[in-house]
Amino acid sequence: MKSLPAPLIALALSAFAIGTTEFVIMGLLPQVAHNLAVSIPAAGWLVSGYALGVFFGAPIMAIATQKLPPRSALLVLMGIFILGNALCALAPGYGFLMAARVVTALCHGAFFGIGAVEAASLVPENKRAQAVALMFTGLTLANVLGVPLGTALGQAAGWRVTFWAVAAIGVAAFAGLFLLLPKHQRATKNPAMLGELFALKPAVWLTLLITVIASASMFALFTYIAPLLNNITHVSARGVTYSLFLIGLGMTAGNILGGRLSDWKLNTTLIGVFIASAAVLAILAVIDSHLVPTEAALFLWAAIVFAGCSALQLRAFTIGRASPHLISTLNIGAFNAGNALGAWAGGAVISAGLGLAAIPPAAAALSLTALALTIFALLPARQLQSA
Repeated sequence: MKSLPAPLIALALSAFAIGTTEFVIMGLLPQVAHNLAVSIPAAGWLVSGYALGVFFGAPIMAIATQKLPPRSALLVLMGIFILGNALCALAPGYGFLMAARVVTALCHGAFFGIGAVEAASLVPENKRAQAVALMFTGLTLANVLGVPLGTALGQAAGWRVTFWAVAAIGVAAFAGLFLLLPKHQRATKNPAMLGELFALKPAVWLTLLITVIASASMFALFTYIAPLLNNITHVSARGVTYSLFLIGLGMTAGNILGGRLSDWKLNTTLIGVFIASAAVLAILAVIDSHLVPTEAALFLWAAIVFAGCSALQLRAFTIGRASPHLISTLNIGAFNAGNALGAWAGGAVISAGLGLAAIPPAAAALSLTALALTIFALLPARQLQSA
């Protein structure tokens, strides 16, 4: 994109910070559990707490900030993000850290919803998709760079230092937003937002449910990836950092490929993603004690599931085209509801005595559930959309 608007850099940096704080906890899970004297499943609830904060906070914060100009709303949300990460770093115990994670999560959904609209408004109409994609590149880079580097920093200097570092990135993003976003804006009022929420058609709710289950499949494994690599594959703490970097590369490749495949054949892509994901997870359950095959499987799995993320987002926009801003916020919430469900499901499997080795099959079962729901959604599509 020629003559790139400077505010897009600030929005992308904000997305990078938010994505890093959401996902880096997976790499730090063993350290956090040991330091706070809690079990791995209990530490996994820190993922669920954040995800539920996004799920419930997204519509609440969207409504709470709807009377503010976009610039002011984004600054308020980034301020909450900085505060939440500082509280995480200062947390004296598990309960306080959980509460701080929830506070941090409140900004997530609304920031991406408002930020995407703002990014699109900064460029000509024929470049809006590129502008939004550039903002979300920050989220992708969080998985490639932010999570591995944050994990390495936490392992070397303590997990609290990682949250201080993310807070510092948040301060830089806040400064960028303050200096670069247009200052003379009017609020975009939407007093009918609650009415739109209750007026959504069954097809939209089913689409959001598919997003929840698909995301749950991903996070049933991703939440416990560090202890699984440590205890089953016997990867060192430093090796986990390299594994997360490899997974991030897979996610980036999948994000690019998924967008192209979704533009080609959306529903076929979704069905293929769920089948392929279940197959790779089933293979992983057999080979997860072997280093090289496990790393290859994790790269492939990451590419597949992130290809599905693009398809799920596009399907939500397609089905909910009458209320795109609301659907954008709700679908981000649905992804995070799935994050919470997946973290809980993985923890439940471990707590039931099945162990870490049972997590890939559990994630595969969730992927097959998403497949079944997608097929169901396609069969009666006309009846659902006209309901």
